[in-house]
Amino acid sequence: MNNVMIIMGVGISFSTLQDTTKTQNKMSRKIWESPKKGKIVIFILAFMVLLFIGIGLIGYFSANNNRFKDLSIGITILGVGIIGFLKSAIEMFENHRKDKNTTANII
Repeated sequence: MNNVMIIMGVGISFSTLQDTTKTQNKMSRKIWESPKKGKIVIFILAFMVLLFIGIGLIGYFSANNNRFKDLSIGITILGVGIIGFLKSAIEMFENHRKDKNTTANII
């Protein structure tokens, strides 16, 4: 499980290299164009980051078993990977939201 979480964290952080000016599908376009839905998704991602990093650090410093310490390292790395994804989500929200990006603002 530790290796799976480490690889997932690295994979998620590589997904942040995408172009944030484009959306992948209609569902993500609907989420990022709506101010309310975009804020909800960003809040959920921020909560996930705090949860994973918090559980990982608490588990690492309180575990007596080496297996749990290794699992805690994997959980922490997954949380760090989601930080990069959160950064991309904030950029996509800024690029696509309809209430801030109107044709009158583009000159």
